[in-house]
Amino acid sequence: MKMLIMNCGSSSIKCKLVVMPQYEVIASLSVSRLGMEDAHISVSVQGLENSSFIAPVFNHEEGIGRILGILFDGDDKIIDKTEIKAIGHRIVHGGEKMSKSVIVDQELIDYLESISDLAPLHNPAHVAGIRACTKMLPDVLQVAAFDNGYHQSLKKQVYSYAIPYYYAEKYSIRKYGFHGIAFRSMTDEAKETLNSDLNGKKTVLLMLGSGTTANAAVDGISYDVSTGFTPHEGLIQSTRSGDTDPAVYTYLMKKENLTPDEVDHIMNKESGWYGMTGISNDLRDVYMAAQNGDERALNAIESLCHRIKKYIGAYAAVMGGIDTLIFGGGVGEHAWYVREKVCSNMEFLGIQIDAEKNRELEGPGIISNGKMSVEILVTKVDEEKVISKDAYQVIKDCQK
Repeated sequence: MKMLIMNCGSSSIKCKLVVMPQYEVIASLSVSRLGMEDAHISVSVQGLENSSFIAPVFNHEEGIGRILGILFDGDDKIIDKTEIKAIGHRIVHGGEKMSKSVIVDQELIDYLESISDLAPLHNPAHVAGIRACTKMLPDVLQVAAFDNGYHQSLKKQVYSYAIPYYYAEKYSIRKYGFHGIAFRSMTDEAKETLNSDLNGKKTVLLMLGSGTTANAAVDGISYDVSTGFTPHEGLIQSTRSGDTDPAVYTYLMKKENLTPDEVDHIMNKESGWYGMTGISNDLRDVYMAAQNGDERALNAIESLCHRIKKYIGAYAAVMGGIDTLIFGGGVGEHAWYVREKVCSNMEFLGIQIDAEKNRELEGPGIISNGKMSVEILVTKVDEEKVISKDAYQVIKDCQK
């Protein structure tokens, strides 16, 4: 079965053309700088050289139109549109109702729109992507996979905030957690690497990229998570501050005459290691500056790793121990220096890396030294693979 996997962000679209159930990736396409005159379109097709070009793309419908045009039209078309049997969509926020992947219908679209204020940068983009696909491929089934669905297993004492009960109930204010599809991918990869189903295992998973989330899982099921009502809570991220005394923001509002929208912009777009350093939202640039002695860059990396260590310790406490530590995401997979700092002086928890393995590793693998009780892994994150599996299974179930 050939299907498209769509990940529509506020300013980007990522698409993969895959064959299921073997998950063969035929093509990967993306549109970045969506909404601009100089949007960037990238194309990678199995067996061909990668290509890219610049073109105006002002909305999701135009972006998806560009992608489908490359796939279906002209002498160089990649596939006939009649071969597409399904489209899988990543949905960041499914609210309290959505835990499992489902067929997209009008009721779901209405629900996603009704909770768009819970994820204002994401859900409107997802809905726009769904509508564009419906318009251009009206007869193709669409499946939605929910990023926060993985965390629906959280207990009430874990997801509750200590705010007035009335407001929590009225506005559905609670910890939702994010990067759930990524954690499912990391869990699947860890099971293969360890040849274990993770039953009986207490695991801390670290999804470290531009966005960062820590997850505690027991028996492969989410037990606690760092991100909360929004993706802002928790670890330091590229442009999000993570855990911060909320009074900081009300203080700034009073001192600087800032509006709620301006404060929201500061905490989501101007903070994190970018805000701390003033250098870049790319941690590689921050690391280079730190290597050259930039004190702010050094502090940003130390602060990031300190925060991650705190979460590992906290999760070990609430789970009653830790058996497995898993790194994933762009930073988790490639920033050996972050892994090294995070795992330093953690022998009391049974955590100790093999320094040589850690520095030399390229791609996934085991970096623990075998002398301590905790197995430490680096995994790739393939969210599209998880969405593909979900979409394939949902459609198979519908056809029974």
